[in-house]
Amino acid sequence: MISYIIFGITYAFAAAMQPGPFQAFIISQTIRNGWKHTLPAAFAPLISDGPIIVIVLLLLSTVPTWLIYILQIAGGLLLLYVAYRAFVSYLNYNLEKEVVESKTENSLFKATLVNALNPGPWVGWSLIMGPLFIKGYEQSATYGVALIISFYTTMVLSLMGIIILFGLARNLGPKVTRVTLGISAIALAGFGIYQIWQGVILILQST
Repeated sequence: MISYIIFGITYAFAAAMQPGPFQAFIISQTIRNGWKHTLPAAFAPLISDGPIIVIVLLLLSTVPTWLIYILQIAGGLLLLYVAYRAFVSYLNYNLEKEVVESKTENSLFKATLVNALNPGPWVGWSLIMGPLFIKGYEQSATYGVALIISFYTTMVLSLMGIIILFGLARNLGPKVTRVTLGISAIALAGFGIYQIWQGVILILQST
């Protein structure tokens, strides 16, 4: 069981630290709204990954590849919209206004949607976590449960660390915050365009 726990911790930390659409999103939200309002977004994988896990485990050997490609394109479009919102906030940045608006913003819902449309969890569960979970569960149900608990505990804690870390940048002053917000908008747009481009290319190659 120890080997499954170690793998869950290691893989989750690597997945959380790897730059990607979801990480870019939570960083953007942190810079825009502050770490306190963005912290609930760290729990998004606990919500969005549930249906992914069920679908992948039930259809592990027959999951259609086009589904991942479609999700990749949809996720890219969503990221472009989020990048647009971040860019508008950059142009009209006002520290007091951003703090007031952040109180009414549902970071957890947005983060859950972004992560659900991110192909990362689908690919990760289809190729890595899913097969390993089945292998462990066949040996003992405790092994499979230990893998999932260690993975998502580490994932949530790592995302919290990222949010708090980038939240400190927000306290350096309005100018630093505004510049960082602009950078995050560019990063989000870049990830969005890349996801759409990759999705289209993969669809064309599969036809």
